[in-house]
Amino acid sequence: MTEHDVLASAAAEPLLVDGGEIRRAIEYYIERGWTDGLPVVPVTESYVAEFLARTRRDPAEVVLAMPHLERSCTVRVAAINAALAGCRPEYFPVVLAAWDSLRKEGYAERGLWQSTTGTAPFLVVNGPIRNELGINCRGNVFGSGFRANATIGRAIRLTAINCFGLRPHELDQATQGTPAKYTACIGENEEDSPWPGLHTEYGFAASDSTVTAMVIRSVVHIEARHTTVPEQLALDLAGTLSRTGALIHETISGCLVLGPEHAHVFARAGWSRRDLRQFVYEHAGRTRAELAAVGKDAVSGKTRWRLPADHPEAVPDRHTEQGRQGLVHVLNSPEALQVVVAGANNAGVSAVVETFGPRGGPPAITRIDT
Repeated sequence: MTEHDVLASAAAEPLLVDGGEIRRAIEYYIERGWTDGLPVVPVTESYVAEFLARTRRDPAEVVLAMPHLERSCTVRVAAINAALAGCRPEYFPVVLAAWDSLRKEGYAERGLWQSTTGTAPFLVVNGPIRNELGINCRGNVFGSGFRANATIGRAIRLTAINCFGLRPHELDQATQGTPAKYTACIGENEEDSPWPGLHTEYGFAASDSTVTAMVIRSVVHIEARHTTVPEQLALDLAGTLSRTGALIHETISGCLVLGPEHAHVFARAGWSRRDLRQFVYEHAGRTRAELAAVGKDAVSGKTRWRLPADHPEAVPDRHTEQGRQGLVHVLNSPEALQVVVAGANNAGVSAVVETFGPRGGPPAITRIDT
């Protein structure tokens, strides 16, 4: 769209309010630090009421608390920030389910969103609501262009800023941060996946709409268009997952976001999600020599963070060497890894999402109450 198109559209459909007043309202919000750096939607009491009408929950109900900050977020506060973020009212049940999942996951309540590592919440939506709301599951799934994805994830970030005070240079201590701090919400591409949706693996029906919440550090893309051998592709994924820069703690967790082409490579060979998780668990690791080369061949006896074996606090890690001789596994179990299918069905591209998630056991999945 050109500048002429924009101006012509505005002339054909004049606003019923003064555009200057709208700009002044936006600047008022920005001056008070109520944004993530981008403009927000000015909010009125009547507009917030449209969001609250989408749920049966009490506006005063607490959806997440941060006891160490003595602050909590209510349904009403979540609605205000969803409106600020540009959500449509019909998105609000997804936002509430996201808060429920984040509470179940537990890291936000323990202060991890303030980490110097620069973590961010990451949401995966499953079920029919993806299509009902237009949540992007295909091309550019981690990118821009889709209101539902952008604003649902942004609603969480604005609440972190406005309710919990997690502003950069203040309570948010991220050294560099991540673009996911603006927003990180995707839908699983169930239509192009060879497997049932992620939520069905954990007891939900395919007809259920759910949100799975994780806390992430980064997203590393995999270009693997060279092979249709599942073992080769899985080793490529395992090698990326076990990069030494990700080995902060004794073990890590992760989420493989497979493009449909890669998912079908595995499925055609008869692999299930569980088979893929097991293979990656067995092969994602480093030798002792490789760990020693980067000063991560032991862990702190206090924090279990990796450090050199000659450090005064160093103790041997508890992770036994299994499988290939000399390999130190970076996952403590196959359950520390989730597998999601998302993106366009047009190339051999996938991603490894580095998470601060449960290092075993089911992910934090919540049904969306519509």
